[in-house]
Amino acid sequence: METRIFNRRLVVVEGWYWALRSRSLRRGKAKAVTLNGRDLVLYRTAGGDALAADAYCPHMGCHLSLGKVEGDCLRCFFHNWAFAPDGRCAEVPSLDQPPAGVRLRVWHTREASGVIWVWVGDGEPAHDVPVPPELAGTGFDFALGRSFRKNCHPNVVMINAIDEQHFRTVHKIPGEVLSLAPEETTPSQIQFRNTEKLPPTNAVFRWASRFYAGPLRYELSYWYGHNGAVTMGPDFLHVYIMFALRQSAKGGTEGQTLVFTRRRRGILGWLVNRLLLLVTHWVGNYFSVGDTKVFQTIRFDYRTPVPADRAVQAFIRHLERQNAVAWAEPRRLAAVAPTSRQTDA
Repeated sequence: METRIFNRRLVVVEGWYWALRSRSLRRGKAKAVTLNGRDLVLYRTAGGDALAADAYCPHMGCHLSLGKVEGDCLRCFFHNWAFAPDGRCAEVPSLDQPPAGVRLRVWHTREASGVIWVWVGDGEPAHDVPVPPELAGTGFDFALGRSFRKNCHPNVVMINAIDEQHFRTVHKIPGEVLSLAPEETTPSQIQFRNTEKLPPTNAVFRWASRFYAGPLRYELSYWYGHNGAVTMGPDFLHVYIMFALRQSAKGGTEGQTLVFTRRRRGILGWLVNRLLLLVTHWVGNYFSVGDTKVFQTIRFDYRTPVPADRAVQAFIRHLERQNAVAWAEPRRLAAVAPTSRQTDA
């Protein structure tokens, strides 16, 4: 399958990407973050807002994470140029007025589910930060799970959860348990729902099937080829896990696991939610480290599609129709040799 986006190093689809855990950025502090091949500075103003901008001062290129936060402004360490939250140069100590037109490129940010997200793309964000679809517009509790790294592109990591064949070969789950039906819900989101019921082939499946009126609950929602949410569990209790991914500086994957549960009222509800988040956290950790030996060594080259890859192919086709943006810095792009077919960097 010839591709222009899927598994292409430093090709980035417009959308929200995780940048930093919220608690890692204290008020009045700045941090360096490399997001999908672009160097950023994240800082928190005196008022508590988390902001993101290009990392290098437009004067001489000093990394702005070395500077300091003064109120709502970020001041460069090297020559003390100050930049307002909108990127405007607010002060140059050696000048009565800052140079006209000098600006720092700033990016839209949101804080949600314990994470600082950055909108990769021009203009206003087209939608809100993704959450598991069943929880959208409802009250929910969340917790941060494991951070992890893989030695392959995030698009390849995303394939794992929708690869029906590997559930049979690696995890020894009978083939008739999972059959994923894709549905494109928006231009930036695709969902996969399992359509198979638990077969009465053994005592465990016969017992578990009592908790499912229909198919075994296993649903996935993918955004931008980098964020995925899993919904699973019996009819009376669903668990929700999100994997937020981004490209590392070397083209691999840096991931953050998030876990969710519906908000329940009262002290008992609070205790139940803490327990559910703890259990879901454990499940999320299992998924985040699962099949690690594959994704630490794979050199992905998809030459021979087969019918069992239908969910994988639907994911790739959907991703190829999304809006790729000019995001990585030119000096990084120049270091990447063009290729005629998709391969892992």
